[in-house]
Amino acid sequence: MAVVGSAAAFVLLMIGVLHVVWMFSPWPFATPAEMARTVAGVETDAMPTRKETGTVAVLILVAACLVGTRAGTAGAVDPFRLVSIGTWGVAAVLLGRGAIGFAVFSPRKDVFGRMDRWVYSPLCVALAGGCVAAAFS
Repeated sequence: MAVVGSAAAFVLLMIGVLHVVWMFSPWPFATPAEMARTVAGVETDAMPTRKETGTVAVLILVAACLVGTRAGTAGAVDPFRLVSIGTWGVAAVLLGRGAIGFAVFSPRKDVFGRMDRWVYSPLCVALAGGCVAAAFS
């Protein structure tokens, strides 16, 4: 269980880092417009601001720390009970995002809908499972 939780923490860490990159660059996409359509399903002018993207990055990085701590990968934090509650909270948010993605976003016919159906929602559900594994470790 600890290995699965640690893997979930690592993936969350990488997603958080990617959001930090997106504050400054559309990488790995060629243009901001391509990134907006693929990642958010919106036009460039409707993309989150740098500050909003940074806020999401921080939240994801905190989630990675919580899950990693609970899985035994990161250092201990006092009180440990808050880490456990936080890990369950991260699992709930990810499971909710996955479920909403399958129900709301996946039926869309654009590139975002396809990405949500095949990547984003399944990844959120898998990460929620990893968080649950960490919570039990």
